[in-house]
Amino acid sequence: MALIEAKALAKSYGDNIVLEQVNTKVEKGEFITIVGTSGCGKTTFLRMLLGIEQPTRGKLLLGGNPFPDEPSPERGIVFQRYSVFPHLTVLKNVLVGLELESSPFTGRLFGSERGEAIAKAKEILNSVGLSHALNLYPHEMSGGMQQRLAIAQALIKNPKILLLDEPFGALDPGIRGDMHQLILDLWRKTGVTIFMITHDLQEGFYLGTRLWVFDKIRLDKDNPNSYGACITYDIPAGNKDNNTYHEIDDSLDESRRVLVG
Repeated sequence: MALIEAKALAKSYGDNIVLEQVNTKVEKGEFITIVGTSGCGKTTFLRMLLGIEQPTRGKLLLGGNPFPDEPSPERGIVFQRYSVFPHLTVLKNVLVGLELESSPFTGRLFGSERGEAIAKAKEILNSVGLSHALNLYPHEMSGGMQQRLAIAQALIKNPKILLLDEPFGALDPGIRGDMHQLILDLWRKTGVTIFMITHDLQEGFYLGTRLWVFDKIRLDKDNPNSYGACITYDIPAGNKDNNTYHEIDDSLDESRRVLVG
């Protein structure tokens, strides 16, 4: 049985149809990269995986059962902008997730439980290259370091699914290369299933085991919200030839041209 399955999945907001007829299966441990024009439903799909949006029609299944309708520890998320707590140190930024999970009312751990949580937080921070920065605050860190911290926050509770919403879009090219290697190393080590939105087609081809393109099969430039997007390309990692790349790039350019007018 697939870890995740979408069956005729659709999402709309009133008359605005965002997604329609999304059909796909994802096995445990895959790395799915997602590209598409602005407003084509990439983030909406990620929000449904997270549990903060529900389908309008169709089914979204996790292990054969409907997706939980609210966020849970089995799903971690990292956004483009650094989603860290500015008033907490690096160590406490990661520790707080364990504290709230074990003690939601007080947000505090004591004794051996606290010692075990600190050891786990330090282990995660070491895996993302922040063992030297435990007592720093976010404002004392570079953008790349803050994004490493956000990834550590997302991984601290051993999620089955990691959702990345353009996590490297705000980083300089050199730093992005380091982050690419980091996320690949963590993916191989943990076996987590990853969904990553990117605006960079080359990045999507490089990182993913499968690359999805969200696009609209039907376009109406006079009423662009009358049709929703679906997965128009689902490309295995091995199929990274130039013809495929240019075919997708041309398709997305045409969608942008029609939607913008």
